[in-house]
Amino acid sequence: MRILFYTPPSDTEAWLADLRRALPEADVREWKPGDTAPADFAVVWRPPHEMLAGRSGLRAVFNLGAGVDAILAIEREQPGTLPAGVPLVRLEDTGMAPQMAEYVVHAVLRYLRRFDEYAQLQAEHRWHVLEPHARESFTVGVLGLGVLGAHVAQAVASFGLPVRGYSRSARHIDGIETYAGPAQFDAFLDSVKVLVNLLPHTPDTHDVLNANTFAKLAEGAYLINVARGAHLVERDLLDALKSGRIAAATLDVFREEPMPADHPFWREPRITITPHSSALTLRTESVAQVAQKIVALTRGETISGIVDLARGY
Repeated sequence: MRILFYTPPSDTEAWLADLRRALPEADVREWKPGDTAPADFAVVWRPPHEMLAGRSGLRAVFNLGAGVDAILAIEREQPGTLPAGVPLVRLEDTGMAPQMAEYVVHAVLRYLRRFDEYAQLQAEHRWHVLEPHARESFTVGVLGLGVLGAHVAQAVASFGLPVRGYSRSARHIDGIETYAGPAQFDAFLDSVKVLVNLLPHTPDTHDVLNANTFAKLAEGAYLINVARGAHLVERDLLDALKSGRIAAATLDVFREEPMPADHPFWREPRITITPHSSALTLRTESVAQVAQKIVALTRGETISGIVDLARGY
């Protein structure tokens, strides 16, 4: 079994060591320019075109992330990067769901109890008690009900807040009011007080967080974006903050990362910024999942997490 590995320069040696421990019978090698030797599986993050193009002998390409928009963008820019007929497999929950739930719950409760406003009062040396938001109308809407979105929705609901979720196809989640498909999108948004974005990034969801979307939320709503920066029309958010349509936003992802030092978001006190850290890829858990799926494929078994390239997830 031959496994080809690539990530942009980072902790490559640690990944290689963990893969070799998990699959001791395998020949695991790092891809370097000029390497055209055969391989059975590729484990990658943002691979260059020349690494994968033409490798029809691969049995699967494993993407080291739950989102596959980066590798699909490479395919759109350089068609043929993904070998025809070779399945692309994404990471499923590898310790990301608890991290994401912690992040979102913290942000939701911060807004519910108005801790963001208390921080501003502290900066102004002002002692003033603010009335908490009414829980019964503090509706949290979760865009995207995949593994992460469903986990986040249930975590928020455990605090007794009304939670609704939206997905492309119908889903049933205990305790969550669910909406599906474009025909129900506006009904999902209606009167939502906190909009949490966990959608996959596809051509259909590009720029989904825009002025039209914000206009359908409750007045003075809050935005939490932990999916992709390309979901958000940045100018529309700044305008919505200025008008009061959006009261505040917590953003973990941005169109350009790292975000430039002169970006207007840095100067907007109602935007909370974190550096794409809401749910980090955990190497040990990720390697274990990839190894288990590689073993399953070599036995002729089916696996989950295969990406529908037409849908983008």
